[in-house]
Amino acid sequence: MAGWVEEDPKEILHSVLECIEKTCDKLKQLGISTSSIKAIGVSNQRETTIMWHKFTGLPLYNAIVWLDLRTQSTVEKLINQGPKRDKNILQAQTGLPISTYFSAVKLRWLLDNVDAVKGAVANNQALFGTVDSWLIWCLTGANNGGVHCTDVTNASRTLLFNINTLQWDPDLCKFFDIPMSILPEVRSSSEIYGLIKCGALTNVPISGCLGDQSAALVGQMCFKPGESKNTYGTGCFLLSNTGRKPVMSQHGLLTTIAYKLGKDQPTFYALEGSVAIGGAVVRWLRENLRIINSADEVEKLAASVGSSHGCYFVPAFSGLYAPYWEPSARGIICGITQFTNRNHIAFAALESVAFQTRELLEAMNKDSGITQINLRVDGGMTGNKIMMQLQSDILGIPVVKPAMAETTALGAAMAAGAADGIGVWNLFDDGPLISAWEKFEPQIEIEESNKRFDRWKLAVQKSMGWAKHGDEDSESAES
Repeated sequence: MAGWVEEDPKEILHSVLECIEKTCDKLKQLGISTSSIKAIGVSNQRETTIMWHKFTGLPLYNAIVWLDLRTQSTVEKLINQGPKRDKNILQAQTGLPISTYFSAVKLRWLLDNVDAVKGAVANNQALFGTVDSWLIWCLTGANNGGVHCTDVTNASRTLLFNINTLQWDPDLCKFFDIPMSILPEVRSSSEIYGLIKCGALTNVPISGCLGDQSAALVGQMCFKPGESKNTYGTGCFLLSNTGRKPVMSQHGLLTTIAYKLGKDQPTFYALEGSVAIGGAVVRWLRENLRIINSADEVEKLAASVGSSHGCYFVPAFSGLYAPYWEPSARGIICGITQFTNRNHIAFAALESVAFQTRELLEAMNKDSGITQINLRVDGGMTGNKIMMQLQSDILGIPVVKPAMAETTALGAAMAAGAADGIGVWNLFDDGPLISAWEKFEPQIEIEESNKRFDRWKLAVQKSMGWAKHGDEDSESAES
């Protein structure tokens, strides 16, 4: 179905178990004993929603992935049941708009449409969780004593968690008509949740848990208010630490929990800008248009032309997220001439990620009152030097990249090692755990950057409203 994005929870678990075994085998080959592994951390796609049977341990349905669009009618129904038909009606409690993005809406769809889920919930046999909850439950024993928990960063992305009280909110659960009995226990991001009960790491503690973007914020050592990072993964996620109090956005950003690094440690909040399609645009060029054979090739194509020559690409395949929150938008490529070729489209695809990031950063500056003087970056796309230079050119500020681009994994490991009872390091006293930064400086005038950005925003306006006007025709063609 168009707009549906699912994963098999059993495959997710299998990939993690395989990763553990292969990592331990590799350590042995290097002469390193697995007994030196003191703890592990978990990082995950935050809003991806899983329901499973608490007694059989089997998934009740595929995991519904964060960018899935099947819940648009559910979103519209929920918004319309509010007194002002306002998508931000729950913002004061959750920091979030009602959107297809978040877990509660996906969970509501499952309860409305999947008989196995409805039956298990009615018989008190169902458990809900994001991917972290599923993995921790399975690794710590599953239906034989598995720990059903999540951390505050993942809970804050469900629309069911009150970011002020740091608890599941009965009023929010009532709004979505979701029983609280299926929800995991909410813990801090750095504490011992349980011991692994299978495989090469049996009896090793799981002591770190962070949603992927919060993990990257920790991995980038953004521990002070105003410090920000941007992660280029499937999507694109800009987070800025706002300190110990939530800041509600007036410019289309999300208010979320950044981290809580210990049971007795304070909770830190962040403003977040989310883009649905970041690195996924490169995959689309490879798998759908087939104009490249590998992700690396897009850099060579873009470098060969050095400009899109007036071609603009808005990859709104799943609508537009921040700062627009417009699900009716669809992807467009405009400004094409007879001169346009695949090299220009490749350049425009990379430039679209840079433009989307600028939109997020401008909204962030307005909400926080802090003008960013540089941008810390991480994620797979940071290996593309053309992309990073484009990002600096479009922003007009330096882009700073650590030697280890996968700071999401690093952040989860940092949280695990800092937990009480593990004590591998103190994140705040031991100094930076990352080094060897690479910096990209702007190479074009700000007037040129602004001109290109203005043309991009014109293209964005042309992408909006497309699904509303063409639903019947597009659905007929797809089916």
